[in-house]
Amino acid sequence: MMDWTYTRGERIADAVVHAIGLGLATIGAALLLAHTTTTGGVSDTVVAGIYITGLIAALSASFLYNHWPVSPLKWIFRRFDHSAIFLLIAATYTPFLAQLPYGPVSVSLAVGVWGAALAGIALKVGLPGRYDRLTILLYLATGWSGILALPSLAEALPELTLALIIAGGVVYSAGVIFHVWESLKFQNAIWHGFVVTGAGIHYWAVFHCLVVERTA
Repeated sequence: MMDWTYTRGERIADAVVHAIGLGLATIGAALLLAHTTTTGGVSDTVVAGIYITGLIAALSASFLYNHWPVSPLKWIFRRFDHSAIFLLIAATYTPFLAQLPYGPVSVSLAVGVWGAALAGIALKVGLPGRYDRLTILLYLATGWSGILALPSLAEALPELTLALIIAGGVVYSAGVIFHVWESLKFQNAIWHGFVVTGAGIHYWAVFHCLVVERTA
């Protein structure tokens, strides 16, 4: 059973946040692909495509789950929504990992991030509604796992790109406070506002890394 007691105003506010996020993500995806296909190499286009897929999938799954009427299908959308967060984390890492020299650090981090994401997806699909608090910790641990390779990332990435990555991570992490604060009015819209903001900051990190730095 799912508790769905948001007021009409809360649902409208959350829908607006989702609409803004999806609209900006769609425009941003088109711009990123247009630039990487014309000024970047094949590898840039591939990693940009992976990132965009994760971004659009996560925002779309969130919209479907949060605004679909309460029904058995909504429970299925919940699995997609929570799984897509893991996909977004791994997909966001991918363009930055591609900038690292091939070696133990880049391979270990890529395997770790995508391995954790796939394990998280399996958990949310296979055991929906269970271990939700543990899943939040896994989201955070996967998202911040790049700290383990911070020196290598700092050497391979532009300073502004790295700063944007960290800033986006801080915004996402701060939003978790509102995600678990279920008694707060407009809690869901606020939480998704943090998600859209964090995603926007990470988008600019990807755009700066794959486009601005390539054409500077």
